[in-house]
Amino acid sequence: MAEHRLLTKDIGTEGLQTLAGYERVGGYQGLRKALRDFTPESLVEEVKASGLRGRGGAGFPTGTKWSFLPKDVMPRYLCCNADESEPGCFKYRYLIDEHPHQLSEGVLIAAYAL
Repeated sequence: MAEHRLLTKDIGTEGLQTLAGYERVGGYQGLRKALRDFTPESLVEEVKASGLRGRGGAGFPTGTKWSFLPKDVMPRYLCCNADESEPGCFKYRYLIDEHPHQLSEGVLIAAYAL
């Protein structure tokens, strides 16, 4: 059975930490698609339909969480919390160190949706 790797599939690619290296593996295509094909509201609905869940212990549905924000309250701030709060656990630091643009792209998509 083949291992399915999504978040780490490109790790080890030469220059992945650079903008050019990330774009060589298809980086920022998701952001371009989000901006081109979705309104913020339709993007939230798309994330709901995808079944994407948070990576925390509760695994709360991401689209549902995003939909809780009141529509008329501005400014808004998005916080990316990479603190794992588990002693000796560095899985997110590894992703941030090795694939930083993937995190940036996700934050930009979330910021647009919110």
